[in-house]
Amino acid sequence: MIEVLSGFFVVWAIIGVGWFVGKRGVLGPNAGQTLSRLAFFVASPALLFETLSEARLEDVLGPQLAAAAISGTTVGIMYVLLSKFLLKRKMPEAMIGAMSASQANSANLGIPIAVYVLGDASLVAPLLIFQLAFYNPINLMILDATRGTRSAKQNPVLKFLLIILKNPVIVASGLALLFSALHLQLPGPILQPIQFIGGAAVPAMLMSFGMSLNGNRPFSAASGRRVDIVLASTFKLILHPVLAFLAAYFILHLEGHALFAATIAGALPTAQNVFVAANRYQQGITIAKDTVLITTIVAMPAMLVIAAFLHP
Repeated sequence: MIEVLSGFFVVWAIIGVGWFVGKRGVLGPNAGQTLSRLAFFVASPALLFETLSEARLEDVLGPQLAAAAISGTTVGIMYVLLSKFLLKRKMPEAMIGAMSASQANSANLGIPIAVYVLGDASLVAPLLIFQLAFYNPINLMILDATRGTRSAKQNPVLKFLLIILKNPVIVASGLALLFSALHLQLPGPILQPIQFIGGAAVPAMLMSFGMSLNGNRPFSAASGRRVDIVLASTFKLILHPVLAFLAAYFILHLEGHALFAATIAGALPTAQNVFVAANRYQQGITIAKDTVLITTIVAMPAMLVIAAFLHP
């Protein structure tokens, strides 16, 4: 438990530095976005390639991925049903709410948590692969269909594949798993730069994350969506990890550190790219923005509670 607390302290300390730097404007107004793009497009793919190329395929594509898929999909469907039939929201807004309730920040916070708390970056890879290769593209396709934005000439299968292939994290993970399956290794002079670049991923993610917390205030009365925000936040912070635990323990029969990792993955806060999608489709913007902020703040204490009960 001391190691887990130490890991959370490291994460919060770096986030705190990022918040302070952003508050003081030391690096300029766009530094957080620049760091985030550096982490996502350059450093994270390098880190995941290095980590996953040495991982076993059955660990990455096995029960952890199934737990993420079962829990995330169930939470999303439950939210859509409640939003549509209880709150009477239109389908596009219900979809953004469902994404807010079920799509975890598997990169910017998931990778650091995996490194410092779980002790292995590859433990977040199943969640990353499920969300980025399947869940997010499917959600975006549903949004396109319900908004009527998809061109009649546009092949949905092609669009699905393009969403995946344009994502550097998925491309790097796919290459790494290919290397793992074929037992290939890069020469030292090529691997070392990848390792050095990958080393920048976690601090860059956490610093940019801290910077993003400046100037945000949730629960605007004018939005008229407080119930939606509370529902999405509750689903993300409580229902999602509970379902992840139930799926991992009773269906997939995981125990010990594997069960702990699956539950922690479910407790990660809402992904920031949900807010990006909300802006793109001009639906559920307040729900996405406030749910991201609330779950980001409350997720750490929630994960500490999980650690107290499940850490082996």
